[in-house]
Amino acid sequence: MNNSVFRAEPIGSMLRPAWLTDARRRMRRGELSAAEFKRIEDRAVDEAIALQESAGLDVVNDGEQRRLSFLGSLIETTEGLTRTSGLTKPWRTDAGSVEQLSLGLAATGRLKRRRSLVGEEFAYARARAKAPLKVTLPSPMMLFMFWSPEESRAAYRDPFELFADGAAVIREEIGELARLGCEYIQIDAPELAILVDPSARAEVFDRNGIDPARVLDEGVAMLNSLADAPGVRFGLHLCRGNNDGRWLSAGGYDSIARAVFRGATRYSTLLLEYDDARSGGFEPLAEVPRDKTVVLGLVSTKKPRIETADELHQRIADASRHFPHEQLALSTQCGFASGIKGNPIDAAAQEAKLRLVGEVARREWR
Repeated sequence: MNNSVFRAEPIGSMLRPAWLTDARRRMRRGELSAAEFKRIEDRAVDEAIALQESAGLDVVNDGEQRRLSFLGSLIETTEGLTRTSGLTKPWRTDAGSVEQLSLGLAATGRLKRRRSLVGEEFAYARARAKAPLKVTLPSPMMLFMFWSPEESRAAYRDPFELFADGAAVIREEIGELARLGCEYIQIDAPELAILVDPSARAEVFDRNGIDPARVLDEGVAMLNSLADAPGVRFGLHLCRGNNDGRWLSAGGYDSIARAVFRGATRYSTLLLEYDDARSGGFEPLAEVPRDKTVVLGLVSTKKPRIETADELHQRIADASRHFPHEQLALSTQCGFASGIKGNPIDAAAQEAKLRLVGEVARREWR
């Protein structure tokens, strides 16, 4: 395994081209064969990798082009989730509005893995990428989005039983990736950053019978148990929700820093959302053990404004007052299309932001 610091990273998803979305619809209507669709999907992956490499990123992924959302490797490959419109979560906007949105699924049966998605993702991208390659997987606790106190208890007495089954699915995917030669796996855990916001914590967890203390205690232990594959570097990504430009929570990492940053002992890399005031200050970085790398998510994927190189260099300098500069790196704050539609950013802004990450990282750590 290469233990060098990747100074410029993507987080995960890239915008899915309209022609890919259209092709998926046509395949579902029976107007396009699976083989024809796969050729179109392959093209989308090729373009995502090429853009990341041309932007000067030190590590790339497949842009999650084969998934409907960042949760695809967990919910598109399992059984136990059924259609519903009654289960919603409060998503917020910068304008101050709150929208109760449904992801359209609820856990109503025991979660079982039917197939792998990440095996195809990695095997194809490995043959295309010139740069080091990473694969993203969701935290099993993201199944909280599909936990319904009314609909789920016939299958699970306790939401953490659902999370444990999700962990078993993710553990199998990690094993498959390791066998295929994957050397970098990133686990996306937005649920941890919900804990920093008392109102979001009450609405999302307390109201649905999910104990926030267990998320921070048992949840971190569960995440730590996943990061167990020889020769694989593990990264843990935290954000506050990323759904078509909306978000779930606001607040600094202060209240969870010790439990998460010190408790995630098997993760060598922490990838932290830091693109605006909702993420708080850099002071909690003092809790990060000095044997880790911190990747600062300073470039927003939610807003079309292009940050300036000067402001990014200044923010890196501010962060280095609390964590060693030589163990810092730079990334976007989250994926560009964590949800089905994608964030309100166009392809030109996406490219400009990725190039900015590569350019600033080269200057900062040359």
